[in-house]
Amino acid sequence: MTTTGEDHTRALTGPWWWARWRSAVLDGALASVSAVECAAEGIPFAREAGIPASVGIVFGLVAGAVLLVRRKWPLAVVLVAIAITPAEMGFLMGVVGLYTLAACELPRRVIGSLAGMSLLGTAIVTFVRVRQDMARGDLTLGDWFVPFAAVTTALGLTAPPVLLGLYVGARRRLMESLRERADSLERELQLLAERAEERAEWARNEERTRIAREMHDVVAHRVSLMVVHAAALQAVARKDPEKAVRNAVLVGDMGRQALTELREMLGVLRAGEGAGRRSAVVPLAAVGEAAAEAASRAAAVEAGAAEGPCLSELEELIGQSAAAGMVVDLSVEGEVRSYVAEIEQTAYRVVQEALTNVHKHAAGAKTYVRLAHRVSEIAMQVENEPPPEPASASAAGLPSGGNGLVGMRERVVALGGVFVSGPTDAGGFRVSAVIPAAA
Repeated sequence: MTTTGEDHTRALTGPWWWARWRSAVLDGALASVSAVECAAEGIPFAREAGIPASVGIVFGLVAGAVLLVRRKWPLAVVLVAIAITPAEMGFLMGVVGLYTLAACELPRRVIGSLAGMSLLGTAIVTFVRVRQDMARGDLTLGDWFVPFAAVTTALGLTAPPVLLGLYVGARRRLMESLRERADSLERELQLLAERAEERAEWARNEERTRIAREMHDVVAHRVSLMVVHAAALQAVARKDPEKAVRNAVLVGDMGRQALTELREMLGVLRAGEGAGRRSAVVPLAAVGEAAAEAASRAAAVEAGAAEGPCLSELEELIGQSAAAGMVVDLSVEGEVRSYVAEIEQTAYRVVQEALTNVHKHAAGAKTYVRLAHRVSEIAMQVENEPPPEPASASAAGLPSGGNGLVGMRERVVALGGVFVSGPTDAGGFRVSAVIPAAA
C-alpha cells in the first residue's frame, strides 16, 4: 500500500520546519554557497563604499545565510535579495528565492509583484553597471548594448526561476490532490468492505435462522406425532393388539418421513459448505459467490415449487393428527386455487405448527382448522378447545422449545402478512394468519 494522507504526514521527520533531512541538507548547502558568494562580492562593495573589507565580508555572510530559511519565509529571502541587488550581491539567493516563492502557495499577485521588483532592480543595476563599463572604455560596443544587456540579464535571472517554480508548485498541488483522492478512495473501499462484511454477517444470521426454522417445521411435527402414537401404543399394546400394530406402522412411517426430510436438508447444507470454504479464501469473490448462490437458490425455490409442502397436502396433514387421536374439524371457504409456492408452504407450515402445539399442550382437545380463499389474500385459523383433562396436556411428555410461534410469525411477516396468536376466552388457544395472495 502506498504512503498517502495521514501516513504520508507522519512520514515527514525532518528537523524544525523541514519535511525531510535531505531538504535541510540541501538548504544548508545552498545557504553556505550563497554566504560564500555574498562574502566574496562584499569585498568590492566595501572598497567602493569606502568601508573596511571585513565589514563587507560579514555583511555578505549574514545576507547570504538568509537563504537557509527559504522554505519557512520565502518572502523574506526575496526581499533581502532585492535589497542587496544594488550592491551586486546575492545572485544565487535571488534565483533560488524567486523559485521558492513561485513554488509556494502564495497569491499570484504577491508572486508577480515581487518578481517584477526583482526584474526591475536587476535591470537597473545591470543598466548602470554596463553604462559605467562603457564609459570607462572596458566595453566598446554601441549604445544599443546597454538596454539589451539590462533586459536580457534581468529576464535571465528572473523569468526561468519563476516559471520553474510555478510549474513545480502546480505539479506539487496536483500530486497532493491525487493523494487526497487516493485517501478518499481508500476510505471508501474500507467502508464498502466493512459494509460488505456486515451484510455477509447479516446474511449468515438470516440463513441460520431460516435453517433453524426449517428444521423445526420439518422434524418437530412428525416427531411429536411419533411420540403421541408411541404413548398410545404403550397404552393399548395389551388391550388391543391390532390397534397397537397400526400405531406401530404409523410411527415407523412418520419416522422414515422425518429421516428423509432431514437427510434432504443436511444434503443442502453440505452442498453449500464447499462454497462457503471457497468464499472464505477470497473475501471479495465471496460477495459475488454469495449473491450468485442466493439468486440461484431463489430461482430454485421458484422453479421447484412442487418439492415443498402445499395446501393440497393439508388434508393428509390433518389425517395424520386424526390418526393420533385428535378430533380435527377442517372447513374451507372460497374458491380453491393455487398460489405462489412460498405462500402455500407458509400456510401449510402455520397449520402444521399449530397442530403440533395442540399435540404438545392440549392433547385430546377438539381442534378447528379454517382456511379462507379471498380475492387478494388467504387466511387460516387453527383454534383448539380446552383439553378434556388438565393433566392430559403433558401426558405424552413432549418438550417445547418455544420457537414454534416465533417461526410462524417470521414466515408470515416476511411475506407481508399478519400473524396473531393467543388464548381464547373459553380456555383454548387460537392461531390466526393472513397472507397477501401476491408476494
